Amino acid sequence: MPAPSVLIVIGTSAGGMPALIRLVAQLPPTLPAAVLVVQHLAPDSTGAPLVKRLSQHTGLHCQLAVNQTHIEAGALYLAPPDRHLLVKDGHLLVTKGPRENNYRPAADALFRSAAVAYGPNVLGVVLTGMLHDGTAGLEFIKRCGGTTLVQDPAEAEFPSMPESALRAGVVDYVLPLTELSAVLQDLAGKPRPAAGPGAIPPDLLLEASIAERVVGTTEEVNQLGHLAPLTCPDCGGNLWELNEGSVLRYRCHTGHAFTAESLMESSRHSLEETLWVALRMMEERKNLLSSMASRGEGLWSVQQEERLEEIKVHINRLREFLLNGQDGGPAPAS
Repeated sequence: MPAPSVLIVIGTSAGGMPALIRLVAQLPPTLPAAVLVVQHLAPDSTGAPLVKRLSQHTGLHCQLAVNQTHIEAGALYLAPPDRHLLVKDGHLLVTKGPRENNYRPAADALFRSAAVAYGPNVLGVVLTGMLHDGTAGLEFIKRCGGTTLVQDPAEAEFPSMPESALRAGVVDYVLPLTELSAVLQDLAGKPRPAAGPGAIPPDLLLEASIAERVVGTTEEVNQLGHLAPLTCPDCGGNLWELNEGSVLRYRCHTGHAFTAESLMESSRHSLEETLWVALRMMEERKNLLSSMASRGEGLWSVQQEERLEEIKVHINRLREFLLNGQDGGPAPAS
């Protein structure tokens, strides 16, 4: 098969396989584009059954992405579990680089790489999924002259990913899956200009090169942004707030990257884990004080009872704080 004139890059997560099947079922094997897909998968899973399922519903040649594979038109490449899928000089790069938005593979990593390599000849698509992966990636594609599309959130099983992109204002088309396939075919079949000299923003070129090498340097990240009073939730290093683009983003020098929303989600999880540990330790202290109070006598026993009542108050406050987001009701008394 010939090299594609256009890349269609797709990012999806929860509910993604049924949506992907419906989308690619309408794409012909003569499509003058290659389709590259990031579906969030568990690290210990295998992509082979998903490739088999897709193959049963489309004439595209479906395969699990392999490093250094030559990209061909009429083919669909699925990112393997726990590996980023990138593009370089007409070939696939499959790497185990740092996570982006807490994901590997990440739609943002694929979208940025494709945008830098193919410029205006990229069609970026975000389908059903949770959280925010793909939002920054669609902005990368727009900044390089490409076209961005999302599944209509009203029909998405999990609308968070397309809604996040819409809030960021980086979407050209919002369509149900039946119309999305037809528009992709139409756009892929139209002549598209090549990226002229200087058309690819220098910051995206640098970010793409960092992803290809797996790790960057503080000097390189200093070119992209300025130090923020925040630490990377994945490695504990400093975070830089990136200067370019309308989507607020952060990255550390080892390569972890986050939108502001995904960074907030990571910090929420870390805080919750810390508070549950604190609650466990306070419960243990309460049990110890209870035993001490029951075995003591006189003033000393009264003091332990007072300390016991005090820690019960703190335990109930902390438990209510932790449980309130789950059921909205007050915590039971200890």
